[in-house]
Amino acid sequence: MNGKGFARPATAGQYFGFALLAIALLTCFASAAAAATTGGAGLPGAAPSPKGSPPGAPSSAPDAGALTLVSAQTTPRKSFYFGYRYPQLSFTIGSSQPQNDLQVEVVNSLGEAVKVFFLEDASPDVEYKIRWDGTTGEGRPAGNGRYSFRIGPQGPAAPVARKATSSTTLSLAFSFYGYSFPILGSHDYGSGGSGFGAARSGHTHQGQDVMAACGTTLVAARGGRIQTSTWDDAAGNYVVIDGKGTQNDFMYAHLAEPSPLHEGELVRTGQPIGIVGTTGSSTACHLHFEIWSSPGWYEGGSPFDPLPYLQKWDAYS
Repeated sequence: MNGKGFARPATAGQYFGFALLAIALLTCFASAAAAATTGGAGLPGAAPSPKGSPPGAPSSAPDAGALTLVSAQTTPRKSFYFGYRYPQLSFTIGSSQPQNDLQVEVVNSLGEAVKVFFLEDASPDVEYKIRWDGTTGEGRPAGNGRYSFRIGPQGPAAPVARKATSSTTLSLAFSFYGYSFPILGSHDYGSGGSGFGAARSGHTHQGQDVMAACGTTLVAARGGRIQTSTWDDAAGNYVVIDGKGTQNDFMYAHLAEPSPLHEGELVRTGQPIGIVGTTGSSTACHLHFEIWSSPGWYEGGSPFDPLPYLQKWDAYS
C-alpha cells in the first residue's frame, strides 16, 4: 500500500476505452508546437528513432583539404535522452581536394567534446548525416544543456570548418535534456496537501499531485520499459515505467482511460502515455506522479519527493 493507498494489483483490469484515448491523443498532437515540445515524439506504437550513428575510427594517415561548410542543419532544436528524435546533423562540405578525412564532434557549452564521429574520404558537395544518441564517448547519458556539432579535419588541433560564404546560414546548436515534463498543457502544483509527505488517512502521500485539465496529454518523463499498465481502485488507470539509464521507476496515476501501452513495451522520453483524468480515488482532474528509488516500485525501493525534479523539468520543457 503506498501513500495514497494504492495497492499493487495481482491482475490487470479495465481494457475498455482505447478508441477514445487514441482519438484524444491524435487531437492533442495535431499541432507542430506539441511535437516540438516533446522532441518530435510520435504517438504510442509509432516507429522508434533510427539508431545513433556509429562513431567510426580515426584514419591511420588522416588527410583533408582546406574545408568550408556549404550547409549545416541540426534537427530538432530540442531533444531528450532516449527520445523519439535524436539530434541529427545534415551537412555538406566544400574542399580543395576530392577526398577528406573528417571528425564531427558533439561539444558542450564549455566547448568540450563529449562524443566524436570519424568519417573517411568525405567528398565535397555531398550531404552527410550524423545522428547522436545522447551518450558520451564512455557510453553514459550526457547531461542537460546546450550542445553544438563541430566539423573539421581529423587530427590534433585541426582547424574547424568555417562557413563557405558570409551569407551561408549554419544551424549547429541544440538543447539536450534527460527528462521531459510529463504534462503537455497548463498545470499547477496544487495546495500543500498535494505534495509528498502530506497527511492522509492512515498513511502519508507518496507522490506529487499536478493539477491539469482532464484530457491533457501525458508523456513519459523518462523513457524505458513499461513495468505495469493497469487499474487500481485508488490509483485508477495508472502506468509505471522502469526508467532507461536510471535506477528509478516512474508512476503516473488517475489517467482518464487505460494507457495504450502494455507491460514489457518500450516507451520513449516525451512519448504520449495517456491523458489526465480523475479515475480511482480522486476528486479533481490531475496527475499523481511518483518516483521510486532502486530496486524499484514495490520491489524494495522507496518513493521520494518528485517536486524538485518536476520543477526543474518544467523550467525547460
